[in-house]
Amino acid sequence: MKRKELIVTAINSGTVIDHIPADKVFQVIRILDLELSQDEIYFGTNLVSQKYGRKGIIKISQKYFKPQESDKIALVAPTATLIEIKDFEVVRKNNVNIPDKIERIAKCFNPNCITNKENVPTKFTVLQTDGQIKLSCHYCEKTTSQNNMVFF
Repeated sequence: MKRKELIVTAINSGTVIDHIPADKVFQVIRILDLELSQDEIYFGTNLVSQKYGRKGIIKISQKYFKPQESDKIALVAPTATLIEIKDFEVVRKNNVNIPDKIERIAKCFNPNCITNKENVPTKFTVLQTDGQIKLSCHYCEKTTSQNNMVFF
């Protein structure tokens, strides 16, 4: 009998990010600076998902996310689930929550915004319209679409 599944090693401790839109896996890796990590990272994209059609997944050993990192994930991959693992057991499983406001994690795309001219921390209101996430700058009121978000 032919094998139909590929078994990926379980992580002892760390976080699994599941249900990432397939086209957002590499963006999530980038915004979390995972390419710089010295720990084991497994990822897959375009995996079959009954709920989403296609999905991505990232497993990161020895990594637990801070609220600001979870906010970044939510802005890029709002369908994602964070699964924390300790001693090969699931200890917490949560869907990411799209925040109402964010500070100091994204850059305003307006070059004339005070946050790009002076040492002023960024602040945004998070808008959700027609399934799209956008950031509205607290200072210049310019709106950044999901595809144009740049994170610190």
